[in-house]
Amino acid sequence: MSFFMNTPNARWTATLVGAALLCTTAVATTAGTVAAHADDHVVKTVTAQAAKPVLLKGSTKASYFWDDASGRMGDTGLPAIGKPMQKGLFASPSWPLGTEGYVEYNGKKAPFFIGDRGPGVPSESGVMLDIDGKTFAQLTGGTFSDSSLVVTGFSAGHIKVNYVITKWGTGVGKKNHPVPFSTGAWGVYDHNPAKPVTPAVPAGN
Repeated sequence: MSFFMNTPNARWTATLVGAALLCTTAVATTAGTVAAHADDHVVKTVTAQAAKPVLLKGSTKASYFWDDASGRMGDTGLPAIGKPMQKGLFASPSWPLGTEGYVEYNGKKAPFFIGDRGPGVPSESGVMLDIDGKTFAQLTGGTFSDSSLVVTGFSAGHIKVNYVITKWGTGVGKKNHPVPFSTGAWGVYDHNPAKPVTPAVPAGN
């Protein structure tokens, strides 16, 4: 054993290094726990949504956004529903605010509620859903940047998702398959919502 390793300074340094390693491990463990809890919350929410009657299902192209009133990346201000921008808050060009459900992309599911209006012009080309950036990153395996509001690690700006509606919002808006923003359906009360999808009867019943 070397003399240096037996000096008080060396022992003190080793103690500091050990403490630093413990702190690093604790931070990593805490981060992992937070992420695990977040994933667990998503799973529980989707499971709860999936247990509800299906009111409408379909598929559409979807983009992503993050409107926090900062003016960045085409930000148009705070969400129309009056709640702060958050994970799970989607925008629709025609569904009522408060509508709930979940989307599926490549085997991954994510819950949502409609809290804003949009896409605008892109809805004319069939982009009928705007997913919050954090959920979009989760679905595509990318990373959402809180500073640039851009999803990196995924090159496409649009994805095709399947959607399931489990609850319609109570206000104005079309309670059926989405239509372009320019139709103005988002501002008209729908007295004839789509008929609920009849669940399949399990075999043997």
